[in-house]
Amino acid sequence: MACHNADAGAGPQLPPCTAGGLAITLSAAGQYTAVDPGPASGCVAFPANTGGTTAEYLIVPQLATGDPGTTSSFQLLGDPILPATPSAPAPAPSAVDLAALSPAEQFHTFLRLGDETRWRGLNPQLVAAGAAPARAPAVAASPPAFGSSRTFKVCASLTCSTFATVTATVRALKSNVAIYVDNTAPPGLDSVALDTLAALFETKLYATDTAAFGRESDIDSNSVVMVLMTPTVNKLVSKKQCDATGFVAGFFFGADLDPAFRTDSRSNKGEVFYSLVADSLAKLSCAHSASQVERLVPVTFIHEFQHMISYNHHVLEGSGDGEVLWLNEGFSHYAEELGGRSFLPNPDATVSTCAIGTRPCTFMAGDLFNGYSYLDSTEQHFLLASAGIGSLAERGAAWLFVRYLVDRYSGGTTMTEWNAFTRLLVNTPLTGKENIQAHTHDSFEGIVTRWALTNWVSDLPGFTADTALRYSSWLFRATYASLHTQNSNAFPKAFPLTPTSSAGSGVVLRGMLRAGSGLYHSVVQAPGEAGFTLLFSTAEFTPLFATEGRRAIPVSLVPRLNVIRIR
Repeated sequence: MACHNADAGAGPQLPPCTAGGLAITLSAAGQYTAVDPGPASGCVAFPANTGGTTAEYLIVPQLATGDPGTTSSFQLLGDPILPATPSAPAPAPSAVDLAALSPAEQFHTFLRLGDETRWRGLNPQLVAAGAAPARAPAVAASPPAFGSSRTFKVCASLTCSTFATVTATVRALKSNVAIYVDNTAPPGLDSVALDTLAALFETKLYATDTAAFGRESDIDSNSVVMVLMTPTVNKLVSKKQCDATGFVAGFFFGADLDPAFRTDSRSNKGEVFYSLVADSLAKLSCAHSASQVERLVPVTFIHEFQHMISYNHHVLEGSGDGEVLWLNEGFSHYAEELGGRSFLPNPDATVSTCAIGTRPCTFMAGDLFNGYSYLDSTEQHFLLASAGIGSLAERGAAWLFVRYLVDRYSGGTTMTEWNAFTRLLVNTPLTGKENIQAHTHDSFEGIVTRWALTNWVSDLPGFTADTALRYSSWLFRATYASLHTQNSNAFPKAFPLTPTSSAGSGVVLRGMLRAGSGLYHSVVQAPGEAGFTLLFSTAEFTPLFATEGRRAIPVSLVPRLNVIRIR
């Protein structure tokens, strides 16, 4: 999927905006609309404020497309009767620079892109006619025995260009989970710690994921998910890389399940989650204490296990490709949230705080940080990323969007009702926009525009948001205010989303819109102030003539100008 620059195919130049534009009449606080600028030649008109109090409108220009990776330059100009000040040309859209991602993020991108395309880029090994396969498919008929050993093939590079052969032994065993530890691993988790970890996987994480998304496959007929803890995962990044940009805590490799790889020596032909090992002396990469492994690996497990379950339903049962990257990642981050909720006294409760260092917050903190990063700079990020799984901020957007879907379309406020809905979204061969529309019975355009407004008004103090514009499961303003108090370095604002502001006639916004995302601006209209117009168009600049082109954003990108009256 490639980025699309709307400017290249934009239509003829739009006429000047006048009072004859599409009239926006929102007479009371809480009323909202999503305007298609096409029929009105990009021009909308707001009435004079004849009341005795100040009026305020939140305005969100957005691309409501369901196609990942699309972009368009844009400008939103107030009172275009006045000449606009020439500006620099909008930056050309480009794909996400994967080289700019940390090695761990590059690896996660590689894995999920492989899942989406069913690992066609890995080139399955072909078996010559009459020759025995390099490695026969696993045909285990029962769970592995405690203390038994087997060999695994494990990605030994960030692009899986090389594989290590690992011999590991079952060190902990439950009904649905078997923990194998590489025989070459340095001293780390003892038998008690491993059994505790296996019990956590079994009773909390496995149960939470399968309830929310459905069952995993069992292509090796051994009735367990294998957790392989191996130094090969630690060594995916060097100590220098680890110290600078982070590490790979664990992963799921879709080729282990895909039918195209059943005779491929690189596939383990079974359900495997790969994890790093404790390495307090930093002999493999940077140091990882046993307590750090016990804290972080469960969060990674519940995230990656969703990918495993999704692969089963979309690829093995649905005979299609994996879920699109941005939505697949949104579900896995939602799984992390559910993992945190499983430790709360009431998992269904509306969350208003996250106490750093507690078990629930350990699972939720990553989502909240990513969500903060997105809300702090929505105009710089996609919701529907196409280059890999997107940045951390874009994964925050995907989590927020999935959370909104569940809150608005599950039909209830309990975990049971949420799970019934998310199982529908995962247990299907449909993907992306089509999946969402089929199971919400609503248009993607309508959902994504309401989500954009929800991010600002859901629990806005002194404002009563329409039911369709609320997160019922979170009070994000209270949560982020709490995190700001606890750690102002990581969360420097009490709430990350901070719209710019101006009078209506003074609106001058320019930049790049990215699929699913927009930017936020508040228009304040004093009592008795005259009406104003806004022109929503592409932003083209011709230095030779010092003119700006005002052309329609292509209808295929579903441009929308979302407006809600705040007061």
